[in-house]
Amino acid sequence: MALLAPGSAVPSALVALVVFRTPAWACLLCFTSHKERVRICQIFAGIEGPELEKCEEAFTAAFKGLLDAEINYDERSHLHDAFTQMTHSLQEMATAQGSFKVAFPDAAEKMRKVIMQLKEVRACVPPCGLQEVARRFHCRGCYSTVCDLPLDCPVQDLTVTRGHQAKFSCTVNFQLPKEEITYSWKFAGGGVRTQDVSYFQDLPQARGNLARIRPVQPAHRGTFSCVILHDQLPLARLYFFLNVTGAPSRGETELQVSFREVLRWAPLEAEMIEPWRPSLGELLARPEALTLSNQCLLAAVAALASVSATLVVWMFFRWYFKGN
Repeated sequence: MALLAPGSAVPSALVALVVFRTPAWACLLCFTSHKERVRICQIFAGIEGPELEKCEEAFTAAFKGLLDAEINYDERSHLHDAFTQMTHSLQEMATAQGSFKVAFPDAAEKMRKVIMQLKEVRACVPPCGLQEVARRFHCRGCYSTVCDLPLDCPVQDLTVTRGHQAKFSCTVNFQLPKEEITYSWKFAGGGVRTQDVSYFQDLPQARGNLARIRPVQPAHRGTFSCVILHDQLPLARLYFFLNVTGAPSRGETELQVSFREVLRWAPLEAEMIEPWRPSLGELLARPEALTLSNQCLLAAVAALASVSATLVVWMFFRWYFKGN
């Protein structure tokens, strides 16, 4: 089986294969060459023979306790230097006709102390983020892993009164790299609360880890997203849902009322539409109602009244003189 390069990541499908087929001196596979290990035993026990096999078995037994060691990923170089120094010491002891039965346990104990003095592996900080600072190196299999956490952080809810100020802080609880950190802001409008990246549009005017909206308007209701990147690699995606409260302005209120009236209006049936028939008092009180047709109607009514009055007077006088 081909060996993996030190510090390289191993696909999850291959992890089990690496773990169960790696010999007990797994860390030495990463930090020393096969030739160096064979040469050590050959110096101790000769080129070939039963003693050579016993030497290899003793080496395996001595370093078995270090098989499941996990170290801070940034400490790999220190561990490599320690293994290199140990290899040279074992070669010197073998040349001096020392016993591998004594040399290997002593060397393993020294390596255990070296590992104990390395910086501890940092704990993962939930709930989200690619936390390189917590990456750990596994001696069994010579591969590294990071925290098994999602890249997307939970949505944070923020309620702001209309006309006030809204602030978003794009920060995480775990340590970020010191250099080449950038921030990318996006917005999903329409009042949607989502983590679906297809809803978002870029906000090129927003830069840095802080964003501010002033004054807040109903159009700002929606989800804001901030992506933290290290050398263009996303480390975390934060989401902020902004809910805007408060009464709208007077102008908008009047406009909304008019719009609702239009929506509620329905055209009447033809037989239900009646023409306006003003009374005489309305005609006299409202000059604008005296149209040409209304003036003709008013003249006809006056003429009819005059004829009627004349007829009544004539009939009265005729009756009076006939009686005398």
